[in-house]
Amino acid sequence: MLSKKSHRNNKQLYYSLNFLKLLIPNFLYRNSLKKNLDEIQKYDDDYIKMRVNFYNKLDRDINLSENVSELSKLKIKNFHKTYFFDSYEFTRYFKSSLKMNFLFGDITHIPEIPSIVKSRPIAENQKNSILFKLNKVRHFTYTNDSNQFADKKNILIGRGAVTKKHKKRTSFYKIYFNHHLCDLGQINKNTDHDHWIKDKISIEDHLKYKFVLCVEGVDVATNLKWVMSSNSIAVMAKPKIESWFMESKLVADYHYIEINDDYSNLEEKLNYYINNVDECLKIIENANTYVSQFKDYNREKLISLLVLEKYFIKTLQIPKRINLLY
Repeated sequence: MLSKKSHRNNKQLYYSLNFLKLLIPNFLYRNSLKKNLDEIQKYDDDYIKMRVNFYNKLDRDINLSENVSELSKLKIKNFHKTYFFDSYEFTRYFKSSLKMNFLFGDITHIPEIPSIVKSRPIAENQKNSILFKLNKVRHFTYTNDSNQFADKKNILIGRGAVTKKHKKRTSFYKIYFNHHLCDLGQINKNTDHDHWIKDKISIEDHLKYKFVLCVEGVDVATNLKWVMSSNSIAVMAKPKIESWFMESKLVADYHYIEINDDYSNLEEKLNYYINNVDECLKIIENANTYVSQFKDYNREKLISLLVLEKYFIKTLQIPKRINLLY
């Protein structure tokens, strides 16, 4: 679905394919569940176990309340269409009478009951936040970067919406908008800081710069995936929210350049890496390797099904299989 010119997923193709898939009877998916789960034999058990238990941290049995809806109630809603498709792609492998709670949108709190979410706070007690790969047409974008790092500008590029919801981005712009090592721009209008407005630029234009700002928005930094798949380097504070991309597993100054939460050492860090190109190249290699684990479609499908299966097992809706990983 990736367009080489724009470096973005083709949304029209995404919607067309998913609407066509709705015509396929669900029983065909349910009948193939065991076969799909048996695909685990092709992969490293420890790796699959790590991924499944990272996303779904339920470690005890729990009864869901009667208020939780059955899968049959999962319907398309205009605002959450991509969330529906990304959920339904895998829930349809299970009986529609099974119950599951969904919280769609930018979720930054931990729910009171086990719920499927796109994002969750990086905290100790996350058990009720079951991460799933949602709104992936927007969030899981990768690049085909043909630009060599040495040929890129020694500047931190940043473009994005800056609203009252984007507190971290607002704070960063207040400090560094006019800084000589930064090219920052706000792409939305009618704010108290319209003097930050600059034209929106393409991902291809972003890739002309060595460093790309990846400040968290309402939840995660949406651009982090394509930046880490490129020959540029993500610059950000330590993540506070995580998603299917497992942001909490990223290592500072190994996968990305980490700056203080108050952004106070940005100039120091940029100058250091501008003068240490070999270390930059290592970060790019490490970041590219990290991203590659999400590109195996069949393995991602298996992990997704196992995350859902674990939810149904831990909520006492289906029996535990023999030799289960969790």
